[in-house]
Amino acid sequence: MRLQATCLLALVALPTLCLGLLDGLYCGKEDCYDVLGVTRESSKSEIGKAYRSLARKYHPDLHRGAEAKALAEEQFKLLATAYEILRDEESRNDYDYMLDNPDAYYAHYYRYYRRRVAPKVDVRIVIVVVLTIISVIQYYSGWQRYDSAIKYFATVPKYRNQALDIAREEIQERIQKKGKNRMAKTDQKEELERIIRKVIEEKMDVQGGYAKPTLWDVLWVQLLICPYTLLTFIVWHGQWFWRYTFLKQPYGRDQKLYLVRRYLKMGHHQFNAQPEKQIEEYLHLELWKRDNFEAWKAEQDEEMKKKLAENPRYKAYRRYMKNHGPGRITFED
Repeated sequence: MRLQATCLLALVALPTLCLGLLDGLYCGKEDCYDVLGVTRESSKSEIGKAYRSLARKYHPDLHRGAEAKALAEEQFKLLATAYEILRDEESRNDYDYMLDNPDAYYAHYYRYYRRRVAPKVDVRIVIVVVLTIISVIQYYSGWQRYDSAIKYFATVPKYRNQALDIAREEIQERIQKKGKNRMAKTDQKEELERIIRKVIEEKMDVQGGYAKPTLWDVLWVQLLICPYTLLTFIVWHGQWFWRYTFLKQPYGRDQKLYLVRRYLKMGHHQFNAQPEKQIEEYLHLELWKRDNFEAWKAEQDEEMKKKLAENPRYKAYRRYMKNHGPGRITFED
């Protein structure tokens, strides 16, 4: 009996399997072309004309009675599904592939759900929007860091006094113009802070991560000028190799500082943020020469070890690590 039942189910399902129709995909067990009354050779305009004609016929609002309205609504949904599949060229190609290759079940499911799950928005638009958002956030974050740096320098007595000395005449002049008697103390204080900030911004060269941001630093601009940057990089290193490696030309000041910065493993802004006295000392010690730099670095490391050895906090830290550090296993709770 079981064998007979299995054979019967196979005979019932054979027509749809032969046609390559799968339940849950596209129009289900119905052929989308038959639903619209068209053939695989029909053009897009013919498919659209057939759909509009059948949609008017089976529109639920044109039928009376609950049963007739329910049947019309079901047929109307099937028509809409078939038209949605056949009007799109890529979707129609996937459907034709299913009809021509009925045995490739997994490929049909992959093609169908890949198209349904795929985002409707163009990926290029998404990339542009994401890059724009990152660039805006990057630019305004740079301004916040710069503003924080200026506020910090305005509170440090050393820089604040320098700013006061430079701006003293301007402060007195502005107060006199507005009238000292008519100017409230709070207004004088605000004017003073504003001028100090202005002087610090003009006179101080804030560099590194807190430098004043420019549009050239944002991601969008960097991507746009990337070919130029890459070309400049190649040309610069080519000239360096030709002049100083092949022709053995003597180094200039900028070339010497470049070698020192590379040996110190510092970024451009980080190196330039050092005091001028320190940079001159690098040049005086001829640290652009590899042997001189290695000897100097060894001396600096040895001096740092001596300072740490004499530091009470470092001694306490070493005792703690020796007695309670990760290298010692104890049974203390």
